[in-house]
Amino acid sequence: MLTFLAQSRRNSEALVLGICLQSAGIQILYALLFGLLCFSIYCLAKGYSARETGSMLWEGISQVRNILIIFVFIGGLTAVWRISGTIPYILYYAVGFIHPRYFVLCTFLLCSSMSFLTGTSFGTASTMGVICMLISNAAGLSPFLTGGAILSGSFFGDRCSPMSSSAQLICSLTRTDIYLNIKLMCRSSAVPLAATCILYVVLASGSSAPADRELLDLFRTNFSLHWAAMLPAVLILVLSLLRVDVKYAMAASIAAGAAVALFVQGTSPLVLLRCFLNGYEAQDGTRLAQLLNGGGIRSMVKVGIIVLISASYSGIFSHTCLLSGVKHALLRSARRLTPFGTVLVTSVLSCAVSCNQSLATILTCQMCDGLYPKKEKLALALEDTAILIAALIPWGIAGTVPVAAIGAPMGCMFYAFYLYLIPLWNLITALYHDRIRAGRTAFTSFM
Repeated sequence: MLTFLAQSRRNSEALVLGICLQSAGIQILYALLFGLLCFSIYCLAKGYSARETGSMLWEGISQVRNILIIFVFIGGLTAVWRISGTIPYILYYAVGFIHPRYFVLCTFLLCSSMSFLTGTSFGTASTMGVICMLISNAAGLSPFLTGGAILSGSFFGDRCSPMSSSAQLICSLTRTDIYLNIKLMCRSSAVPLAATCILYVVLASGSSAPADRELLDLFRTNFSLHWAAMLPAVLILVLSLLRVDVKYAMAASIAAGAAVALFVQGTSPLVLLRCFLNGYEAQDGTRLAQLLNGGGIRSMVKVGIIVLISASYSGIFSHTCLLSGVKHALLRSARRLTPFGTVLVTSVLSCAVSCNQSLATILTCQMCDGLYPKKEKLALALEDTAILIAALIPWGIAGTVPVAAIGAPMGCMFYAFYLYLIPLWNLITALYHDRIRAGRTAFTSFM
């Protein structure tokens, strides 16, 4: 009887978790709120008081409170870079330097650079990605290959940029230093990055793509393409290399961008303030609006709410036995799959059921906590799995939004080589090192 009751309890816990996560495919914000309600009711049903339940939720939220400040800076930065002419300046000269023969490779590298500078996959896809896709379509190139290159490049910076909300989230969850994480990420992605570049050159050899003169004229007409427009981007790169706190680096870049907007672009203070809050807004229906509209603090509100709600789950998970069975199973599997393999499997499942990069990251971190003795290794494993795999889920937000923005077919995900070469390469290296250690242990025991 006791065995039956215990089994029933475990089944009910799994059912609650499954319902809450499966509902995420409906509408992520409402699904998360519904999940929060379900988990709160579950805690009350388990005998926890309303005060204790609230304390659990607050404990989870407190882990990511500082991210809200980062989100404000990210929103303001992306808007100021638009109105100051920084992004138009980069786009204008980048498109002009695209080599026709290596168009797909150039597309990947340009999108990678843009995403690293801005820290946003969606912003990169809707600017540089749209431009490259328009040129590709005009030249009659494969939309699958070009779309895959755009998707790969868009998530290059989403993974390893100091301005990426995903990178900041992982730093908060694992309590690690972002610059150390970036250093480790550069090492783990060196071989996949080189392989991705080679594949794009080989598969697209002989392609040609003309420069979009209409696009170049559009930027030249609406902005003063003065060299000062690059100062905000140069400033944040220099400060990041000097390992200045990312909040101060962003603040300095915003200040420089505001100065350029006021004194070079001739923007009024009121328009600049409105842009900072609501994002850049060109005239509706124009091509400029399609390419540049967006950014601003308002654009980060929904993301911030999603992260806060998702983070509140972790407090409940840590104080209840909701995930205890799953964690024990993962610890056992780590002996066969290696810790990285376990994180990889967990992230695939989390991304598949949550449809949300942030929630998938938090769930994976919560379930795989304890697999690594050092938090830096856990942070690296999360960056090499959950952050990238979320973009490969056909029904997930992370991948479908950029693909829809550039107008590419969903099949282009198969050509986003960078996104799955990193997990595969690191899984292979983890298995190799695990075998080496096992061989050394066996030899020592024999001796």
